[in-house]
Amino acid sequence: MEKVYFHVDLDAFFASVEQRDNPAYRGKPLIVGGLPGDRRAVVSTASYEARAYGVHSAMPLSRAVQLCPHAVFVRGNYAHYHEVSAQIMDIFSSYSPDVLQMSIDEAFLDMTGTERLFGKPGDTAARLKQQVKDETGLTVSVGISASMYVAKIASGLHKPDGLTEVPAGKEEDFMLSLPLEKLWGAGTKTQERLRSAGLRTTADIHARQLPLLTSLFGQSTGTFLYNAVRGNMAMKFGEEAKNHSISSEETFDFDLTDRYAIDTALMKLAENVLYRMHRENVRSSTVALKIRYEDFTTVSVQATGSSPVTNVDDMFGRCKALFSKKYTTGKGIRLLGVACENVEKRSEPVQKTLFDFGEEKRAKMEEAIYALQDKHPDIKIRKARLFSKDSG
Repeated sequence: MEKVYFHVDLDAFFASVEQRDNPAYRGKPLIVGGLPGDRRAVVSTASYEARAYGVHSAMPLSRAVQLCPHAVFVRGNYAHYHEVSAQIMDIFSSYSPDVLQMSIDEAFLDMTGTERLFGKPGDTAARLKQQVKDETGLTVSVGISASMYVAKIASGLHKPDGLTEVPAGKEEDFMLSLPLEKLWGAGTKTQERLRSAGLRTTADIHARQLPLLTSLFGQSTGTFLYNAVRGNMAMKFGEEAKNHSISSEETFDFDLTDRYAIDTALMKLAENVLYRMHRENVRSSTVALKIRYEDFTTVSVQATGSSPVTNVDDMFGRCKALFSKKYTTGKGIRLLGVACENVEKRSEPVQKTLFDFGEEKRAKMEEAIYALQDKHPDIKIRKARLFSKDSG
């Protein structure tokens, strides 16, 4: 049976939620991440109106102020965004039993074998998009392909509110029709290296054999480029998330090198994982971290603690410790991912720790907040560390 994947992007998600909830923001450039003057703040999301001025995620907020001083700036309400994301993911789950959530605003749906139930993939995607819009007031963009990698690229071609289907068997033709800058995963530095090597189109890369590409760009990047331009079916995303784990990862528009921006990204990922664990009523003692560098080299590390992760601060602390252990100082980061491995139901017995330094109290407080937000999505509670004027 031919595989069918949907890749769904929530369009400029944080900014779109703000514009939905605040009519005065609509049609204006809006930047989520901080207020002008906030020290060391970074852009989380920019509306499409702000992106027209060159503003992008992970950009220092001070630079965004320079590019678009007349924008609306907000620090954001990430607890509320998580609730809206969960609502949309529930919609996805009504279309497929296999939803692989990659981050708060991105998911793959394995739609293989659902045609008899829902109809043709293109029609199903259009219906899913309309349901999300009717129930949340937000738009999503969908890419459809037998290849997860191709579906990922297709979803980004006609944003916002896009729908792009690549017919089965046409994945390679699709990849060869793209300009080089649309080769997802090949960042600015890789694009420069490609052009320096005389490779200016996806067809140029396709014409080179794997040994030549690996000799020019190294094993990791060369293999990636060889497979990418062929729309290789073997290129999968988030396989670890299917192995009794809950994970969240983010690929950045520009490589991260600033430690404050890196820590901000780690905190957001930690919050996403903890919230999903709350919704699934599970726990874990094993935290894993994945780092993909600018040269596509990917490293991972994990550690199992003596007790389960109890709260966001606990998760964030473990992630920072793993990062400090594994990170090669000075290398730009394209992707970060965090996960809780070997998750188990909270009903399973667990040995209590001898000493409690307030972790259980914080965990119970967070659980109460999550439960309150599940019941009343309009309640706005956020984690202070990400959004204070000066976090040190």
